[in-house]
Amino acid sequence: MGLLDSAKDAAAATGKKIGEAVEDAKDRISDKADEARAESEVRKAEADVKKAETDRDAVQAKNEFKEDLR
Repeated sequence: MGLLDSAKDAAAATGKKIGEAVEDAKDRISDKADEARAESEVRKAEADVKKAETDRDAVQAKNEFKEDLR
């Protein structure tokens, strides 16, 4: 029975290590997805800022043009 118990223990330890490896891989994938989502939000915010600056510059140019006409 000692050999059978050793085999059971080895199989259990191997199963545990495989489970841990799968859990680690799942965590890494989740972290990468979170990272990509955050990067996307940053890019969107930067684009919003650039659009706001462009709108501001357009309004300033329009107002200066109107002032020159007066």
